[in-house]
Amino acid sequence: MIWDSRTPVTVIGLGAMGTALARAFIEAGHPTTVWNRTPGKAAPLVAKGAAHAPAVADAVAASPLVVACLTGFEDTREALGPAGSTLAGRALVTLNSGTPSGARETAAWAAAHGARFLAGAVKNVPSAVGAKDTLLYYSGDASVFDEHRATLEVLGGDTVLLGEEADLAALYESAVGATLLPALVGFFQGAAALQARGLPVSSMVGFSEAWFDMIKSLLPVYAREIDSGDYSDAASSVNLFLTARAHDEDLTRETNVDTTWALPLHDLVRRAADAGRGDQSIAALTEVLRRPRAA
Repeated sequence: MIWDSRTPVTVIGLGAMGTALARAFIEAGHPTTVWNRTPGKAAPLVAKGAAHAPAVADAVAASPLVVACLTGFEDTREALGPAGSTLAGRALVTLNSGTPSGARETAAWAAAHGARFLAGAVKNVPSAVGAKDTLLYYSGDASVFDEHRATLEVLGGDTVLLGEEADLAALYESAVGATLLPALVGFFQGAAALQARGLPVSSMVGFSEAWFDMIKSLLPVYAREIDSGDYSDAASSVNLFLTARAHDEDLTRETNVDTTWALPLHDLVRRAADAGRGDQSIAALTEVLRRPRAA
């Protein structure tokens, strides 16, 4: 393959997402070096034109831009440990899960090794990497974002810098990602209920999509209520949601589907009602969440 003058990139970590990242760089014409603890995972990418570095230090030395996609920040620091002295002067971008504190620790670790650090998150599945509407957001050294923005946009057209605080991407990742598991488990509960009646789960997909669209339309409304602290205009009140537990109990009796996963959610609603917020918007649950109960 004949490479153009585009920025060389090294990808560390070749799980499903890391492989997708490397493939996107290759297909966009970036000289791409890859490294993984299990070398065999590099073979399909080498077949597409990537260079495989046998040692992580060699991989880091190959490119001015190093993109690490491992499980978490601690894994990233551990994997890059043998390449510590090679990081000096390079841009290190992490695209992994983790906490804000993990991002801050990794930013300090990178700085101690002379690297410029940018933490990021891919807000989509591996198959969506490279699409124009795929969202990735970053935080940390703005000079890294400015210098390598065109390269990073290869991974997704919706590429955003949240700010220069290194932990912002991890904070937003945690905040936005908090909706995923409850939403999915709710869908899975519905799927189990339909199957209990011998109905195909595919028959509910269109209705669920419309439901999620409705929820999406409410998010700006709830955000305004939360930012202002005014929950008085209750289109959907806390008291309205109090009835949901009885509905779940009836669904369990009807279908033998386990609905106990939602008990903590119902408890949260009850706490809001007990705090005198029953007639307020359901967004007032935010105020309860801001005051965790003692263990």
